[in-house]
Amino acid sequence: MIRSLCAILAVCVLLAGAAVFEHLYIGKAFADFSGELEALYEKTDEARANYEDARAVQTSWETRKERLQAFLPHNDLARMDNALSETVRLVAEENYAFALPQLEVLMHLAETFPNTYRVTLANIF
Repeated sequence: MIRSLCAILAVCVLLAGAAVFEHLYIGKAFADFSGELEALYEKTDEARANYEDARAVQTSWETRKERLQAFLPHNDLARMDNALSETVRLVAEENYAFALPQLEVLMHLAETFPNTYRVTLANIF
């Protein structure tokens, strides 16, 4: 009986530790990515952004995505991919008026994704 309780307690501690790690990792990944998106947004707003700037942000996202696939659903990652690909094309064509709303969508997603997967009662039930 004591061993079973200890095993259950150990598993609960491991699960809690994994949840905390996941929350911190996802939060850090999206906080860093948000900074890159904001920098691209500012350059785009000033009509100084070019293909290389947008492609650098996309490459950074693809690197992060490889690690985030273990934690996030593929549909959410695909939504970020699609918006970012469209943004890269719009910036490359110097169509800044249409690129800005796409960047705002990306910044909103990067802001809301970490809270969407946080361990809260609303997310559990």
